Amino acid sequence: MAGRPASPTGTPRRPALAPTADVEEQRVTTHVSAGANQSERIVLSPYESRADDGAMTAPVGRAPLEPPPSEDGLPVPRRYWAMATIWLAIAMSVLDGAIANVALPVIARDLNASPASSIWIVNAYQLGITLCLLPFAALGDKLGYRKIYVAGLIVFTLGSIGCVLSQGLMGLAAARVVQGLGAAGVMSINPAMVRFTYPQRLLGRGIGINAVVISIAAAAGPTVASAILAVASWRWLFMINVPIGIATVLIALRALPRTTGSGRPFDYASALLSAVSLGSLIVGAERAARIGLATGLPLMAVGAVAGVLLVRRARGQTAPLAPVDLMRIPIFGLSILTGLIGFAAQMAAFIALPFAFQGTFGRSAVETGLLMTPWPLAVAIAAPIAGRLADRIATGWLGAAGLGVFALGLALLASLSADASTADIVWRMAVCGLGFGFFQAPNNRALVTSAPRERSGAAGGMLATARLLGQTVGAVTVAVYFHLIPSSATHAALATAAAVAALAAAVSLLRLRQDTRPAKVPTDAADPADPT
Repeated sequence: MAGRPASPTGTPRRPALAPTADVEEQRVTTHVSAGANQSERIVLSPYESRADDGAMTAPVGRAPLEPPPSEDGLPVPRRYWAMATIWLAIAMSVLDGAIANVALPVIARDLNASPASSIWIVNAYQLGITLCLLPFAALGDKLGYRKIYVAGLIVFTLGSIGCVLSQGLMGLAAARVVQGLGAAGVMSINPAMVRFTYPQRLLGRGIGINAVVISIAAAAGPTVASAILAVASWRWLFMINVPIGIATVLIALRALPRTTGSGRPFDYASALLSAVSLGSLIVGAERAARIGLATGLPLMAVGAVAGVLLVRRARGQTAPLAPVDLMRIPIFGLSILTGLIGFAAQMAAFIALPFAFQGTFGRSAVETGLLMTPWPLAVAIAAPIAGRLADRIATGWLGAAGLGVFALGLALLASLSADASTADIVWRMAVCGLGFGFFQAPNNRALVTSAPRERSGAAGGMLATARLLGQTVGAVTVAVYFHLIPSSATHAALATAAAVAALAAAVSLLRLRQDTRPAKVPTDAADPADPT
């Protein structure tokens, strides 16, 4: 009987362990130590992309098994294909929320609809997203994230086909709701997909790049819409999604990481309460600001009652649809609060600034679009840098610094005089974007990684919900100012946004009391095959 293989030091090696249930066989490759002629046998699972020396082999005569979820993410090059899928999916979802705004007058004329009723082309999409963020996140935890993500892409593509074929406003609004349902499947699961695609040591970088894609998509929305409308019908705004959506689905089926769901029963009652709560609160707040309190308050009351019932129901559950269990994790709860306040300031500024540019500074609509561009471009520069830093520096510091710069930029914008030059506006907008970019990526990383991996879907759903609620609060605040003090509404909104951003910076600092510093990564741990 052959003896055990010896190590270079002569010590007998322990025999390799038998394969576990989810690893049917193992493979062996040879590693030659640097500076020596001795060989060492290293046992690797079929899932590892390379050995210490970069060698890579596959099990003989059998296709590689699907890797179980791990902290190491996906191997290269599959990781690149998964990244491309994630970027395309989230870019389409964000882009479709922006392109319809520019086309509303054209669509209203073509469908013989009034300008007021055409607003539902935008609202229907947002409503579809709002109703299903938390339910789809919970379904991802139950069934596996890839299933919900791919289903969301398919539904989004089908909704786009419905938009192309619609013959009236009601049909278009219904198709936009379907689009929103698909986008909810993408947005709620997006953070979980990023978490399982990237290695843990590169997660901050991945989240930063994801933020860049979102910023570029949001900034490009009006430009893309204008370019398409210049040469084609408004239906092509939605038709362009169809081939991209089909291609993305095909890539997703092969590239996205597989995860095993928990198999817990789905809580239909909580899903209904979540939809009623968020839908009523957002629609009620919008109607209260646009029409009057008498119209909006009843809906907001219904939403508040449904929200209380949802939280009370969730308290007695182990993994509830409304993740109050995650809110008990201090770093998670503080990151949610920081994000909600930060996005409230962002949306207040985004709504107030176009009115300020055209009303106070006398710029045209085209000039206004150009003046808005430095903000998302600065986010695109800052976010990947902040994402890399978030892998090594405590989130509380990065978030507070970014939000502090953001607050400074908003205050500088609020202090501008009516005869301000274009350069004065541009550099202040860039300061806002740089600050917001340094806040967004680290905050998202802290939120996603503070939740257990099996609750990544719920964490992503809460992240999207906090962003949506914060933006709603910011939009309603500006609407109230226009209702109460129309002559100075934009200045008041910008000043308020600056104060709110400063408050978010203070909340971010509270995270320093928690252990938020990521484990330091040795310099030789970088992935030489990964240029991202």
